[in-house]
Amino acid sequence: MPMVTPKKFLQLFLEKRLLSEEQLAQALEIQRRDNRFVGTIVVERGWLSPEQLMEVLSEYYRLPFVRLEETEIAGEAVASVPLRVALHYQMMPVRLHDSTLTVAIANPQDVRLLDELRLALQERYTIEPVLATGEDILQSVKRYYGVGADTIEQLVTDRAASASPAGPELEAIEDLEHLASEASVVKLVNQLILEAHNQRATDIHLEPFRNTVHLRYRVDGILHDVDVPATIRQLFPAIISRVKVLSNLNIVERRLPQDGRASVKVGDQKLDLRMSVLPTPFGESIVIRILPSQMLLDFKELGFRGEDLKLLEALIHKPHGLIFVTGPTGSGKTTTLYACLNSINTDERKIITIEDPIEYELEGMTQVHVNPAIGLTFAQGLRSMLRHDPNVMMVGEVRDLETAELAIRIALTGHLVLSTLHTNDAAGGVTRLMDMGIDPYLIASSVECILAQRLVRLLCRQCKEQVASKRPDVPQMYRSRGCKACHQTGFHGRSAIYELLFMSQPIKDLVIQKASADVLRRTAVELGMRTMREDGWEKVKTGLTTLDEVLRVTQEDT
Repeated sequence: MPMVTPKKFLQLFLEKRLLSEEQLAQALEIQRRDNRFVGTIVVERGWLSPEQLMEVLSEYYRLPFVRLEETEIAGEAVASVPLRVALHYQMMPVRLHDSTLTVAIANPQDVRLLDELRLALQERYTIEPVLATGEDILQSVKRYYGVGADTIEQLVTDRAASASPAGPELEAIEDLEHLASEASVVKLVNQLILEAHNQRATDIHLEPFRNTVHLRYRVDGILHDVDVPATIRQLFPAIISRVKVLSNLNIVERRLPQDGRASVKVGDQKLDLRMSVLPTPFGESIVIRILPSQMLLDFKELGFRGEDLKLLEALIHKPHGLIFVTGPTGSGKTTTLYACLNSINTDERKIITIEDPIEYELEGMTQVHVNPAIGLTFAQGLRSMLRHDPNVMMVGEVRDLETAELAIRIALTGHLVLSTLHTNDAAGGVTRLMDMGIDPYLIASSVECILAQRLVRLLCRQCKEQVASKRPDVPQMYRSRGCKACHQTGFHGRSAIYELLFMSQPIKDLVIQKASADVLRRTAVELGMRTMREDGWEKVKTGLTTLDEVLRVTQEDT
């Protein structure tokens, strides 16, 4: 039966000046040919947004249009509607008052929907519809019922129907490979990775406990809980098996930690995944690090000031010397090192790196992955790399005396060496090398600079607003309310705050005298070094971040 759209409904598009008569005529012609709703056609053509279509439907059907992301969803309403019902009818429960259940629907033209929904809920409620976009409903179902809820429910139902008489534990042991290859399990793991990528997460944490499984995403350096159905606990062995198969790990081994890698494609982007599995009393805990194949390698976008940027660029273009980047795990040291290498990566230079692990593949450079199990340590790798006639070498981390001595010797014999240290500040890098056993005169002779850094979250540009400041020296400060673009966090992206200790002659003299880190730090500040906290304060004043954020990452510094 051909679909017919009421003239009054079509007239609304013209009255609101949302469509031209020509566009409306084209849409009706497509409707006659394809027998589809004219509203769907104009949205597909990009003539209207889904929200604009909903506003027209709202006026025509005299139903409220709500934006679920901005609406408080009642927990009792969600609990009153099973997930399978919400998915089948593409609806989202919004609130429950007495026996009236308000539900959001995207298709008010389906006259049977409300009657069928009432029957599906065993006629316990009076149904009151409101309108919302289909995407808004889908995201709300995901948010309130849990990521991958539809797949998890289907898997649990299928397993209950085909449970083995031998018991779930024996079945899990015998059928690990089968579990990992099931289409629904593959889909579920893909959903978890895709949702993490969409939320800009860098890590996925799946942690089993006695009766539940916690899912958390790390976004902009902060872990956030993600809702998942409680029944995911029953599927956890299958999820672990799928992750292990994806990263070529031993799916039978459950007693030892394992690490692996995998690559997946999300849309047009390739993602490299680093998988880590750790045994716990309640099952194996999984952490998946998501590494985009293309990363930010531009100094100007990393947060460096003009004068320091010029100094750093001059140092990395020197033919020899040792440059250290320091900070705790997750402070962006590797990204800064890669930006340095990318800046000097030319056909005239041979660049070799030795890393643990190789986080990003860099075109035009030779990269080596350490493997202590077979004797390939940082120190052994450095010795072998010298025979390949490099101009520039990057060592993932200086951890011990042997590696430090080799790096310094290589820097003193005409090579540029870049590496990292784990210290709280730039001056601490000098004392760390001394603690390893390096002679002060070797440090003064080889080290060109030590860069210490942290990462602060940047205020979301979409919802950033000015607020009155309580400080007389800063008349205006900024905060973010939270919006769709930043997933209500108020932050979007990160930038480095840093301090750059340049090994000038006064600093070298103090190093040779074995001065303490405090003395080195005070002298460097007197010579013009800006501390991390001071650099953070400058970014607060320019509206890039907040004072609380700077204090959070520099709270141990003075």
